[in-house]
Amino acid sequence: MGTVKLGENMEIKVEVIKKACSMAMKAHKYPEKQYLFDKIKSSSPEVVFSFAGSLSVHDWFAGGSFGDMEVDRRLFPSLKYVGLDEIGRVNEAFFKRFKAVLANPKFELEVKKAVDDRRKVVFTGHSSGGAIAILATVWFLEVNSRLPNFIEPLCLTFGSPLVGDRIINIALRREKWSRCFVNFVMRLDIVPRISLSPLSSIGHQLQRVLDYFNQNPQQPPADAPDFYETVVKNASSVANYAACKIMGSTNPLLETASSFIELSPYRPLGTYVFCTGTGKLVEISNADAVLQVLFYSSQLSTEEEKVPVAQTSLRDHLNYENYLKECLRTPIVTSLFHLHQEAPPVTSTANVDMDLNDLGLSERASLCLRAAEALERQKLRNQNTIDGKQIDIEKCLGNLEKYKSSCAHKAGYYDAFKSSDQKEDFHANVNRLELAGIWDEIIEMLKRHELPDEFEGQKKWIRLGTRYRRIVEPLDIANYYRHLKNEDTGHYMGKGRPRRYKCTQKWREHAEKLRDEFPGSCFWAEVEELWIRSGSQGTRESILQLKTKVEKWIGEEEVGDDVLLENSTFMKLQRQHGLAS
Repeated sequence: MGTVKLGENMEIKVEVIKKACSMAMKAHKYPEKQYLFDKIKSSSPEVVFSFAGSLSVHDWFAGGSFGDMEVDRRLFPSLKYVGLDEIGRVNEAFFKRFKAVLANPKFELEVKKAVDDRRKVVFTGHSSGGAIAILATVWFLEVNSRLPNFIEPLCLTFGSPLVGDRIINIALRREKWSRCFVNFVMRLDIVPRISLSPLSSIGHQLQRVLDYFNQNPQQPPADAPDFYETVVKNASSVANYAACKIMGSTNPLLETASSFIELSPYRPLGTYVFCTGTGKLVEISNADAVLQVLFYSSQLSTEEEKVPVAQTSLRDHLNYENYLKECLRTPIVTSLFHLHQEAPPVTSTANVDMDLNDLGLSERASLCLRAAEALERQKLRNQNTIDGKQIDIEKCLGNLEKYKSSCAHKAGYYDAFKSSDQKEDFHANVNRLELAGIWDEIIEMLKRHELPDEFEGQKKWIRLGTRYRRIVEPLDIANYYRHLKNEDTGHYMGKGRPRRYKCTQKWREHAEKLRDEFPGSCFWAEVEELWIRSGSQGTRESILQLKTKVEKWIGEEEVGDDVLLENSTFMKLQRQHGLAS
């Protein structure tokens, strides 16, 4: 029946989109069932799981202004900004509904059977059912993505509200999962914008809107125009703040305003396919651009339009199946600006302008979208600049590895540098400082979100960061205790450890699914603290525990075997406590 390219050029069968939409709408007819399960055809490789939306406002907002919560790290360990240890936030009400589905053992069994049968799993939902489908897809990826011959799932939502914050989107891009999520949105459908409003401003109106979706009378509720206007005003605050950030505004009033105006934390994730109403589908994969379109495509040109547009915004939410059935006969799909590509955009200016007109976007909206595009390309240029510094990093690390070898006949790498009484020690310190400057710059760029979301998941940087940490951190520890910084700041592992080491450690732990534990590269910090505590109760036992860990760390190349040289500080510590063999 044909395919369309969506989800960052993922080929999706038209038949699958239609079936998913049909099942997403059908799920509403069986609210007593947590989900529906069906194969597209007996011979088809796809299996579809659809989730119903809820028509109770309590299933949309739970607690707080926006009803968000920190993600459950046990279920979603990947939903974080790894190096900076920022945890993503999701809608609590939607998460609770997903957990209820997961508590049903039948659901996991049916998903597992589909995986075992080598079928492609498709999760889908309309309205808040789409939010459950998104969470189910993330759960599926967390559980199955490392299996051999893994088949990517597909998540198709129709008129879904926003589910998670910016960190969630960053995490999905880093894990290369973002392409699995495709969200269809009718141009005026108000539901995908609802999460941008606090419950206090729309609570009673939202329940009446949900009642309308349930009863589906001919006329929308009388206060639909006020509801529409309130949601759009809140969307305006979020979109305008985001646009200022995209454009690099340094106006202090921006931060002052954000400190007393609570803005929604929710942001788009995955690919959005906007149904223009003209028979065309416009695809956007950049979250910043999608947020701007969600706001600007809902704008009114005159006050007289408020009532009919508000009514259309509710009717459109119920019209996905009919629209897509007609639209997908001969689908016309354009990808706006071709974001996330290094090459210049190939879409002509005329085509872009036509897409903007079809979405009802103003000239200001066009500027915001192009700013989002420019920011993404700047991140790619920043990545290229950082990649260019790999040569300098490799050179400095090579120099330090030679220095480490030359210390083998002395007390060892750590003790030689701590003494710093040779010319070679001075050169080693120059290399240490040069590397610190490069890595601190990388970490600062990450903090300012100036690198692509995929950066933390790039194997070359994880490997280089691990090598850097293992070689250089012992020198930083030596410098720390040589200059008695511990007397002012305390234990190195408390406030003394630079973020560049914490980040590179977390990158490796996340990539290799390791436990968060005391790193071998900080071995010497523990030795120094044991020297300081010598004679205190429990010191001998702590040395014995450290001695056991050293054997493991040497095998894992976290520390070098020079720590066992006769004149190393570690061996002296053991002899002082009668533990040297």
